[in-house]
Amino acid sequence: MEKTYNDAVKLLTSAGKFRISLGLERISKILEILGNPQDKLRCIHVAGTNGKGSVCSILSSILTVAKERVGLFTSPHIYKYNERIKICGVDISDDDFVKYIFNIVEIADKNKIDLTEFEILTAVMFKYFADNNVDIVVLETGLGGRYDATNVIKSHLCSVITHVDFDHTERLGKTISEIAYEKAGIMKSDCPCIVFEGLEVYKDVADSLGAMLMVILPFANTDELSLKGTFQQENLSLALAVIETCFPEISPEIIDKGLREVKHPARFQYIADKNLIVDGAHNPNGISVLVQSLNMYYPTEEKRFIFGCLKNKDYPTMLKLLSTCIDCSEKTSDIYFYHFNHKNSATYEDLQAVAPFNAKELTPISEIDFNDGKLNIICGSLYMIAELSERFGFNILN
Repeated sequence: MEKTYNDAVKLLTSAGKFRISLGLERISKILEILGNPQDKLRCIHVAGTNGKGSVCSILSSILTVAKERVGLFTSPHIYKYNERIKICGVDISDDDFVKYIFNIVEIADKNKIDLTEFEILTAVMFKYFADNNVDIVVLETGLGGRYDATNVIKSHLCSVITHVDFDHTERLGKTISEIAYEKAGIMKSDCPCIVFEGLEVYKDVADSLGAMLMVILPFANTDELSLKGTFQQENLSLALAVIETCFPEISPEIIDKGLREVKHPARFQYIADKNLIVDGAHNPNGISVLVQSLNMYYPTEEKRFIFGCLKNKDYPTMLKLLSTCIDCSEKTSDIYFYHFNHKNSATYEDLQAVAPFNAKELTPISEIDFNDGKLNIICGSLYMIAELSERFGFNILN
């Protein structure tokens, strides 16, 4: 019987695979059997707490316009796993996705290599890009950096570390220095690393490796950039520094065209017919910059929020930050809490117990008029956006 995309997804999310288990031993073993395809690729490696997906998307767009054959690896996806693996902006096909997933899992099982979901996807990505003669891979880490599966590459064109803040503290550390040290694990000997936060830990790691550390000022002009939000100035500054360092031959005209064509869904994305902003802000720093952007672009508009998040996130702080955008003088603020279809989704009761305001529950029968003049904002977790887009009739990939 022919295997389908849904069969591949069931395999990826099956017991034992859908888990987090940092380390490079398993991914190194499977890639060695596959002929170490990662060693054939020229990579730009991007880590950070927030902004790394935007930096990767900006770089991919500019390099694609510059006629490079560019592979892009990001996570998570919104609708389908295929979104995570692209060549020149085009998702891996269902047929290729299924073929590579089952082939790699079969090889892993035969050799008793217990891969996680993310390790399978990482192995698929490296093999698929190598098989398709990709010139440059723009590579986003999954979690952390030092022990992330993407960090099997021995060298790269450049590494980038975006803004670092508190997230995944149970795995990456309790302080900014500890978290930054894990992100700095993607630095490689004799390869430049570009950051905009001059943390001492970056200098120490770079010095130990003989890597050039470049600290840039986040002042790039975002007029041509299709992505909106105050935070994009930092991300664009990092991306442009990579282009200037590694691809100085690319003209300003090509750069501007690339910026106008960047696509990175659910990052302060405006859906006009719903008067809706969709933002995947999923940690305190993400919510903080979302609030900053709302205050800058929509200071006077009356707002309605739909918020949901995972239980392992710092949602008390996220809700405290969000409260600055809400009229808490009202008995019931115009904010909905959503318990979405994920085993780790926070319930309405979880969120309301710590919220500094009263919220409504978004239930299966709740009705919302998206055209009543209020600015609608969906935020808190990327994992709920596909559900809500189907329910309310919008598509962020259009």
